[in-house]
Amino acid sequence: MSNYILTCCSTADMPASYLKERKIPYVAFHFNIDGKEYPDDLGQTMPFDEFYARIAAGAMPTTSQVNVGQYIEFFEPFLQEGKDILHISFSSGLSGSYNSALIARDDLIERYPDRTILIVDSLAASSGYGLLVDTVADMRDEGKTIQEISSWLDKNKTKLHHWFFSTDLTHYKRGGRISATSATLGTLLNICPLMKMSHDGKLTPYKNVRGKKQVIKEMVKRMELYAQDSTSYAGKCFISHSNCYEDARTVADLIESLFPKLNGRVMINNVGTVVGSHTGPGTVALFFYGDER
Repeated sequence: MSNYILTCCSTADMPASYLKERKIPYVAFHFNIDGKEYPDDLGQTMPFDEFYARIAAGAMPTTSQVNVGQYIEFFEPFLQEGKDILHISFSSGLSGSYNSALIARDDLIERYPDRTILIVDSLAASSGYGLLVDTVADMRDEGKTIQEISSWLDKNKTKLHHWFFSTDLTHYKRGGRISATSATLGTLLNICPLMKMSHDGKLTPYKNVRGKKQVIKEMVKRMELYAQDSTSYAGKCFISHSNCYEDARTVADLIESLFPKLNGRVMINNVGTVVGSHTGPGTVALFFYGDER
């Protein structure tokens, strides 16, 4: 039994059952929709299909990060149990929650000077963040120390690739991320933006692709080009989607046919309510280990 606890944020977009089974407590972000606030608790309070149906009906959810007080409340019981903490945080390029966790750590260390609290910026999001947590959980179960895992994360977290595409520009227009003209023209031309995660953990445009079939091919091609050992890639591959399971399944099937040495089947998860508040429906995201992004 390790003498530390591994924790993460809800924005890792992994199933609640998975985190419970792997003994990974998570701290929940929050979202507000139709005037009411909810915890981002992995679809338990509000099922994902209801969430995306509300967006389709015109709702514009907003999100709130985990603040310092919530981190203190989350961390302190583990310290009281005599446990050290390794917390992997949502990307600092997308949220200020990493900084809040650092402030909470500094406060708690004064009260628990004999304990170790390590806060690691994942520079990752959604089930890419989840894949990083999954890898670390395996290392923990193999008996790696908290310092060994922290060192590994510093050296390898930016080798985790994130590729996203969206087939629905409506939410991008509503949220002001693209103009109404661009959204209309993009819809008419069947444009599907392909995006990626930058080295500093920010979501950045890569290219606009015409047609869903073509953007799926383009995204999988990125995996062929950048995955460790190309099509001989022997690591895990995760996918998340926002209310478009069939598109995610199409990507997964193509990957499983092209990468015969994968470590298990492609894991398909839902884009959660906080990340989904910014992507809207129609997004598919692909995650794998590769070269330095």
